[in-house]
Amino acid sequence: MKKSVFLLILLLVGCAVNPPSGIVPINGFELNRYLGQWYEIARLDHSFERGLSNVTATYSLRDDGGVKVLNRGYDEQSKQWREAEGRAYFTGEPTAGSLKVSFFGPFYGGYHIIALDKANYSYAMISGPNRDYLWILARSKQLLPPTVLDDLLKQAKSLGYATEQLILVRHDQGAT
Repeated sequence: MKKSVFLLILLLVGCAVNPPSGIVPINGFELNRYLGQWYEIARLDHSFERGLSNVTATYSLRDDGGVKVLNRGYDEQSKQWREAEGRAYFTGEPTAGSLKVSFFGPFYGGYHIIALDKANYSYAMISGPNRDYLWILARSKQLLPPTVLDDLLKQAKSLGYATEQLILVRHDQGAT
């Protein structure tokens, strides 16, 4: 856990909070509908989640008006659950899906919702501070319907993300 926190710190030190060039976060965002648990369906590989399966992100309100972020995943090598708690704040209007998130001290990285099922809030696609970070989340641990996943992958590819490098996340460790 200490190693992953150290790596996360190094990552966040160099991170910006603005979206990558050409990436526009969604408008019409409703935080209260976004709160709760999300399952990571796919991600680009990065050191602080490497080797994790059964990854979830749970969002709840903080007393200071921010968002509590609890990321949890199963470490296949150590056979243990790992989790990291952070905090997020809007970088502008709360109706825009653009936040800054920190898991340590004053260091923040960008969290930009670039696709969202606005009708049901059943899936979302998130960009980090650059095109090396991309996540597809869903309210269910099952893989998204093929047409939805294909549309998200096409959108991500058109925005310059290396979709051929996405990792499909396994969810086979029971309740998370």
